[in-house]
Amino acid sequence: MQNHIKIAVDAMGGDNAPVEIVKGAVDSVNEINAHVVLVGQKQVIEAELAKYSYDKSKIDIVEATEVITTEESPTKAIRSKKDSSMVVGLNLVKESKADAFVSAGSTGALLTGALFIVGRIKGVERPVLGTCLPTKKGFTFLVDSGANVDCKAKYLEQFAKMSSIYVENMFDIKNPKVAIVNIGAEKEKGNALTKEAYELLEQSDINFIGNIEPREIPFGQADIVVCDGFVGNTILKLSEGLSMALLGIIKEEITVGHYKLAAAALKKPLGNIKKKLDADEVGGAPFLGLKSLVVKAHGSSNAKAIKNAIKQCVLFAEADIVSKIGEKI
Repeated sequence: MQNHIKIAVDAMGGDNAPVEIVKGAVDSVNEINAHVVLVGQKQVIEAELAKYSYDKSKIDIVEATEVITTEESPTKAIRSKKDSSMVVGLNLVKESKADAFVSAGSTGALLTGALFIVGRIKGVERPVLGTCLPTKKGFTFLVDSGANVDCKAKYLEQFAKMSSIYVENMFDIKNPKVAIVNIGAEKEKGNALTKEAYELLEQSDINFIGNIEPREIPFGQADIVVCDGFVGNTILKLSEGLSMALLGIIKEEITVGHYKLAAAALKKPLGNIKKKLDADEVGGAPFLGLKSLVVKAHGSSNAKAIKNAIKQCVLFAEADIVSKIGEKI
């Protein structure tokens, strides 16, 4: 990997900041040869870094005295907290002092800041949040997963085009299959938005396979599923809750009475299942359509999630996806 690719990381954002964020940064430079810029309160970051052994030339610190919390109004926080770790990090990307920015902080503030500070690629109507959902076949890229709750059909068409470029380049899936989330598979099903989006995608140059019902998503019939952010975020949160509930139920059932002996034998396969359902393996959700990559890591991200988010950014920058989206749109 090229050393000149720099990833700025919000060291103060998220439930486990700065402990897990800093550890994830250290793990990334030790394992994937990334160059990381940690943004936040310098003394706090230095105290965390002192716990680890790593190549000191691969991690820089940029001071930011303020922190944006999830309780604050996104627009007000971005405008008033100019010296927050999020605003300073986004400005590093804007000024080309970093190639990408990762934050586990407030989703609303990050999207607002990314839009105001980093800006959209020319021609892009709305930047979009994409999330990898685990499926029987691997994963499906869910877009929009929460950035735009109200959408026009043209937005969905652009989401599909941007996602096709992202999935093809990041995961080496040639001509990825795209579907619209709908209440039925038939073309005439759905509301005004999905019907109009269907017409647009049918005429586009992407690999559009039609509508998909939410219950079919976990079986991996499509590589990309497109919807507005309200539907997408609902699917995402239900999927997360259902995965955790099912794993909890299975664990409870096999650790009682005479099933305890079976529990030991099932430890490895259950561990494999858990890994497949683990959002930390992907690391974060990219905002596509911006002039530079911004990745939203889960609020409860641990070091592994941060490391994988940084890895994702390096691959994104190396594949020059921003330029490819600009050409397509």
